[in-house]
Amino acid sequence: MAMKHAVSSILPTEWADFQIHGFEDTETGKEHVALTLGELGGIEPVLCRIHSECLTGDSFRSRRCDCGPQLDAALSLIASEGRGILLYLRQEGRGIGLINKLRAYQLQDQGSDTVEANEQLGFEADMRTYDICETMLSYFGVNKIRLMTNNPKKMEALRLQNIEVTERVELECGANPHNKKYLQTKASKLGHLLNR
Repeated sequence: MAMKHAVSSILPTEWADFQIHGFEDTETGKEHVALTLGELGGIEPVLCRIHSECLTGDSFRSRRCDCGPQLDAALSLIASEGRGILLYLRQEGRGIGLINKLRAYQLQDQGSDTVEANEQLGFEADMRTYDICETMLSYFGVNKIRLMTNNPKKMEALRLQNIEVTERVELECGANPHNKKYLQTKASKLGHLLNR
């Protein structure tokens, strides 16, 4: 794993003044970031969100997914606790990339769900990996987290990286008429823990 810390700076946001840290993966050329708040050392587990890039949801506020609201909620929760970390991983479209994600959107427009669309394009339902998380978290001395997620597979992937997930913090938000089928597919085909 050729992940290295490159730079840190202050990032004022509507929730808090975070520190933003840039990481470079010298093998893939991808750049990832971590947002931190407060003192992360010590024995207490750190509130954490592992968030995969979603240009359409995070930046353009698309209502096809719940990514933007989850990102906002995670930053708000970290700010309210005064301590936490968010890893923002550059693996758009569950790891298939932006253009292929838009191709999947086109297939969804024609009736496929998100899993079917990815598979029709020749991909697995979810191509994301979390092997860089241990390196990023260890940079801050973090190995115990309270993970904000609805995805049990993400929790298991982190545990395989020797990251102790002491608690799952539910992060269910952003439901609307445009993403009803998307959320149902997340629960029924990808095993996400959703109450709706």
